[in-house]
Amino acid sequence: MPLPPLVEPAQELTPEQEARYARTAQLPGFGTVAQRRLRAARVLVIGAGGLGSAVLPLLASTGFGTIGIVDDDRVEPSNLPRQNIHTPADLGRPKVESAADTLRALDPTIEVRLFAERLTAANASRILSGFDLVLDGSDNFPTRYLVNDAALLAGLPVVWGAVHQTGGQAGLSWAAHGPHYRDLFPQPPEPGSVPSCAEAGALPSECATIGSLMVSEAIKLVTGTGEPLLGRVVVHDALRGAFRELAYERDPVAAPVTALIDYDLFCGVTATVSPAELHARLVAGEPHTLLDVREPWEADVASIPGSLLVPLGVVQRDADGVAARLGDDPLVIVCHHGVRAETARELLAAAGASGVVLAGGIDAWSRDVDPALPRY
Repeated sequence: MPLPPLVEPAQELTPEQEARYARTAQLPGFGTVAQRRLRAARVLVIGAGGLGSAVLPLLASTGFGTIGIVDDDRVEPSNLPRQNIHTPADLGRPKVESAADTLRALDPTIEVRLFAERLTAANASRILSGFDLVLDGSDNFPTRYLVNDAALLAGLPVVWGAVHQTGGQAGLSWAAHGPHYRDLFPQPPEPGSVPSCAEAGALPSECATIGSLMVSEAIKLVTGTGEPLLGRVVVHDALRGAFRELAYERDPVAAPVTALIDYDLFCGVTATVSPAELHARLVAGEPHTLLDVREPWEADVASIPGSLLVPLGVVQRDADGVAARLGDDPLVIVCHHGVRAETARELLAAAGASGVVLAGGIDAWSRDVDPALPRY
């Protein structure tokens, strides 16, 4: 069933705005009042990557009056095929700044708020404050659970999307009116069981498909039109050209969300060392073994000097043999972002070789320690 409109209408549209949004206003049940509601809406977008690049221009051109962008990353060459809000001229720039330029070019009258920082339990309340709804295009499970819980505590709806290789899904979490993300996924998957986009790839057009679904949900929520995806998940398979829908309900025995927690710990992202801490150890000459579990082509692009390259597939086939050859020096395991390294850490720990994961992987090392190292 439709829900009440999320926001009150803004002031009357100017003649220029009426002309701009004339085709939208002609939609049955929409009109200029719905467009004024969009103008009054304040939407926060988590991530200016694949999904964010699809979502953000649509929000701006549709007429959302205030758009916030949260992202602490910079534009890299491998982003460009699926993150078309950025251009080659933006390489090395903060994604929030590149995205903001695109939005302002689409409509210089909208307000764009930038948060060039990673969303954390410490800053989530501050960042979400002042917004009416959240669109979550994050690419990791700790952030997804954090967004859900922070929005739940703030009473905000969250439209979320996810893309994996050639498929994706989208849904709506709003505890005030129905089930939320934890009702659908009470527990995160095992660390390393779901490869990241950097490791598994993502079809660029799938980001656009899921992003479009997310913006449609935002429009419906703000204007009070249509039937929102509350208690439903839309799943898309690009290779089959097929959509399907999954229904779910509130979990009657779920523990209530009363406070924000350590989401890395909740999602099993443990036993890590920061790039700054590892750099300090290396500068001090402390003994170590750096085990790089990426593929050889990745090591050719960028690697930390002195690393031992053993791809994850080798560790999975012979963890005992790899562990036996590592020696007794403290072990630090490296991959692109940390997911494969965590899988290797667990396998090697079971084989008797305990170690830690470089938090954020080689990507974070390049960002925080060695900016001259290529990012991919």
